[in-house]
Amino acid sequence: MRVQISTWPDHRGRNLSLLRRSRNTLFVIGILALGYYGYASADARIFQAFETRRFEQAVRHPTPGSPVVEIPNPPIPIGGPPPQAARSNAFGFDTRGSTDSVLGRIDIKKLGLTVMIVEGTDSRSLRRAVGHIPETALPGQAGNVGIAGHRDTFFRDLRKIEKNDEITLTTLNGSFRYVVDFSEVVEPTDTEVLDPSGDAILTLVTCYPFSYVGPAPNRLIVRSHMIP
Repeated sequence: MRVQISTWPDHRGRNLSLLRRSRNTLFVIGILALGYYGYASADARIFQAFETRRFEQAVRHPTPGSPVVEIPNPPIPIGGPPPQAARSNAFGFDTRGSTDSVLGRIDIKKLGLTVMIVEGTDSRSLRRAVGHIPETALPGQAGNVGIAGHRDTFFRDLRKIEKNDEITLTTLNGSFRYVVDFSEVVEPTDTEVLDPSGDAILTLVTCYPFSYVGPAPNRLIVRSHMIP
């Protein structure tokens, strides 16, 4: 008599073992991702709270050696156009190492947005704050001031901004008010929006679309002009 032995249970056992290993791997990845998100969120909150206190103290009681950068006064216009490489890197939000230099604060009252501005747009800077784009005018100076932020953190509410909304930049030299002229979606290569200007303007930059999963393909630009 011939007896046929089925191998199906062995296949099922191997499949179950593979599923268990895959489940455990995904579980570990999920825990690590949640841990990093928690760390990044806590680090940003601590940085914002600490630097806000230092900034407000420096505004009330200016002292030599303050950790807050004092922007040259009177305003100095930016010279010629910045190098193309610097502009392209800035639009990619990864230009140079973090300096932790605090330039001031941006407030958009309508959106409930209040966040410190640091120098640079590297990943560490934009995780903790919004960043002044190197090679653009400094807040309060004549020219085109460029400020970048992540769409899923500090600049998430830029999708709600509208024409004539008011934006305030505050530095040790005072407060500077801007009114929104327009917003538009551009390609990452359209860095001419950061070109120098003879007028005092402000350009906010964030990734777009806001709901996109992963690195977003476009940029949202919010352009405004300074008012008295």
